[in-house]
Amino acid sequence: MARESTASETTITVTGRSEGPKRTTIETAETEFVVGDASPLEHLLGSLAACINVIGHLVAKERGMVVRGLDVRVEGDIDAARYKGGETDSRAGFGSIRAHVTVDADADADALADWMAEVEERCPVADNLDAGTDVHVEVERT
Repeated sequence: MARESTASETTITVTGRSEGPKRTTIETAETEFVVGDASPLEHLLGSLAACINVIGHLVAKERGMVVRGLDVRVEGDIDAARYKGGETDSRAGFGSIRAHVTVDADADADALADWMAEVEERCPVADNLDAGTDVHVEVERT
């Protein structure tokens, strides 16, 4: 089923260029970075940590909450057999992902819980990991 786009929808595009079997240069509209010093799986978990940080600061600012520090530890459980070509009934991706946020802020426990609930709801990386976003890959020969 095709989904309908909204007026505020935008397309974000990155281009990956192979620099070898374990190294990829990623070009974005603004910058480029290399995936290879850390694995793509670590980048995925790091993207969740970074998104929680960005959205966390955004929501805190909107609420007038002062955040002096924010650390995010993300852990993912994965059965590597699938992506390494082994025999397994497990899926190729993470079976579960957990994020633990430590924040130094001028807010009580209830305010922090409300803040974190809104951060989780608005974090596009968490949404993509949780919602089962459709992924379509096409290949063509050069």
